[in-house]
Amino acid sequence: MDGCLRVDEALSRAFHILGKRWNALVLGSLRGGPAGFRELSRAIDGVSDSVLADRLAELTQNDLVRRSVDAGPPVSVSYALTERGEALMPALDEISAWAVKHLPPEPAASPSAG
Repeated sequence: MDGCLRVDEALSRAFHILGKRWNALVLGSLRGGPAGFRELSRAIDGVSDSVLADRLAELTQNDLVRRSVDAGPPVSVSYALTERGEALMPALDEISAWAVKHLPPEPAASPSAG
């Protein structure tokens, strides 16, 4: 039973971070390499700037994302996956593949009647 308990605790810790809306999408958006805030904002449809900033700060604090500042000019900030973040990509790929196979597709948005 102890082995089961440890797995549940580990999953709980993992999903405390990954279960927050947008976190997995932010991480997935960085899999192709470093990106600036605007690039991430455009890549993740529907996330507000304030929420994106909060999520990037949290992911940075958890050492999944690295924030780099280039003094410029002009000053630029970019975000990239850390080694820990990179190590998470195979798991995110598996979750995505599972969703494709086992979850129904999202319904298409219907035009609003007006």
